[in-house]
Amino acid sequence: MITGSLNVVGYGLSAIGPGIGVGIVFAAFINGVARQPEARGQLQGIAFIGFALSEALAILGLVMAFAL
Repeated sequence: MITGSLNVVGYGLSAIGPGIGVGIVFAAFINGVARQPEARGQLQGIAFIGFALSEALAILGLVMAFAL
């Protein structure tokens, strides 16, 4: 018999997407800096915005896990 809350399982599954998103954002950042090192400052700001948006989805999933 399984006991506990399925909300935790739902949050665990919803954390996969932002994890993949963060990986893609920083992979693109590293690739861009490797191709054009002089554009690092401009790309770094864009990478941090992408990171913040991806993590916002993870936080939203956590809130939904507790709300439902």
